[in-house]
Amino acid sequence: MDSSTHLLAADGKIFGMTWDGFMTVIGWTGNGVFFSRFLVQWHATEKRKQVTIPALFWWLSLVGTLLLLCYAIHLDRGWVFIFAYAFSWIPYTRNLVIHYRHKNAEKTCAGCGERSSPKANYCPNCGEKLAVARP
Repeated sequence: MDSSTHLLAADGKIFGMTWDGFMTVIGWTGNGVFFSRFLVQWHATEKRKQVTIPALFWWLSLVGTLLLLCYAIHLDRGWVFIFAYAFSWIPYTRNLVIHYRHKNAEKTCAGCGERSSPKANYCPNCGEKLAVARP
């Protein structure tokens, strides 16, 4: 067995870590989900050429945090990690609520069908006057 194979899998360990069951998979999945939000935000920003945080970023933040919180609770000795994830779901949830409220309040142009900001008076696509939004 060469050294690279020994690094990957030896003595029931992968990369030197013991994979002792389902909760280890939960912990690593939480890490992967939480990290993937970086890629989502980066892609959205590059696509629009301005800083953008899509709703998927907040969903990944929420799911990753909850998975990591479950893993931290399972450790039964990770009070620092439990505290780190115990409350971070609150702003993620709040940002999702704000996002969907804003999305539902957007105005649709009768002329071209383009969606506009709730505060817009005219369509940015065709210039037509937008209907007054319902409260």
